[in-house]
Amino acid sequence: MRRRVLSTNQIVDGVLAGDRTILSRAITLVESRNTKHFDQAQDVLSRLMPHTGGSQRIGITGVPGVGKSTFIEAFGKNLTAAGQKVAVLAVDPTSARSGGSILGDKTRMNELSIDPNAYIRPSPSSGYLGGVNRMTRETILLCEAAGFDVVLVETVGAGQSETMVAQMTDFFLVLMLPGAGDELQGIKKGVLEIADLIAVNKADADPAKAREAKREYSSALRILQPTSQHWRPQSIMVSSLINDGLDQVWDLITQHRTIMETEGEFTAKRARQQRDWMWTMLRDRLLETFTAREDVAGRLKTLEADVLAGTTNPTAAVEEMLALVKSTN
Repeated sequence: MRRRVLSTNQIVDGVLAGDRTILSRAITLVESRNTKHFDQAQDVLSRLMPHTGGSQRIGITGVPGVGKSTFIEAFGKNLTAAGQKVAVLAVDPTSARSGGSILGDKTRMNELSIDPNAYIRPSPSSGYLGGVNRMTRETILLCEAAGFDVVLVETVGAGQSETMVAQMTDFFLVLMLPGAGDELQGIKKGVLEIADLIAVNKADADPAKAREAKREYSSALRILQPTSQHWRPQSIMVSSLINDGLDQVWDLITQHRTIMETEGEFTAKRARQQRDWMWTMLRDRLLETFTAREDVAGRLKTLEADVLAGTTNPTAAVEEMLALVKSTN
C-alpha cells in the first residue's frame, strides 16, 4: 500500500515532536536522489536548523572484526540508562548488486534497537568515500532536531579515508584489537592522526595482549602531532562484552567536550564543519548538474566505453568533458 505523502509542515512538526516514523521518513527524503524531493528536503532542513546543534556527535570506526556493533550497543545502553537519548547512524557497505546495505547493523543491535530512548538508522554508503553516507551530515541534524542528546556515527571501516567522519563529529573514537604488533603495522597513520581516543576492545579475551596493544598505541600517539593543542589522545582498554571500561570512554568524551568549549575550539570546529559541508555539497551538486546535461550524459557513456575498451585514456576523456564546460561559458 502506498504511503501517504507528508507535507513539509507535517514532517517538521513530526520531527520536532520526536516521532520516530516521521524522522525515518525525513531521513529517507534527504537521502533521496530524486530531484522532485530535493526542494522539500532543503525546506525541511532549513526550518529545522534552529533546533539543531545540541548533541554530542561521536564518530566510531575500527578494523574489521573489532566489534563495533557490540561496542555501540553496550555503550548506547549505558547512555540511555543514564537518561540520554541516543541516535545511531550505522553506515553499511553497499552491495554492488542490489545497492542495499550488506551488514544490516540494526539486526546486530537487538537490545538497543528496542530501547525507547534509542534510534538506529542503518543506511547504505552507496559507494560514497569516507566511510559515510552522502547525507550523513543532514541525518545528524534531523536527529538533533528530534531531541537526541548523543549521535553515534558508525563508519563502514572498510579501508576508505575516515577523515570525513572526523570532519562532521566532535569526537573521533577508533576501536582496535589486542595484539598490537601486526595491527599497528597495518593501521593507517592517518587514522591515528585524527583519533581523539583509541580503545583496545575485547580486552577480556587476552588481557596481556590488550595491555601490550595499549602501550604500543600510546607510544604511537605520543610521536604524532595531535589535532588539538589542548587535547592529547590516549589509548585505553575496554571490553564491550562484559561492559568494562565503557564508562571511562564516556568520561573522556565529556572531558574532551568541556576542554574544547572552555578553550573556544568547540565552536571553531563546528564552524569548520559547516564550511566543509558547503564545499562537499557544492562538489556533489556541480557533478550531478553537469552529468545530467543532455550533451554531457550521452558523450560520457561513449567515453566510458572507450576507456573500458582501452581506445582512450582517462585523462583525455576528462579533458574532453571539461572542454564541454568551457564551451558553454
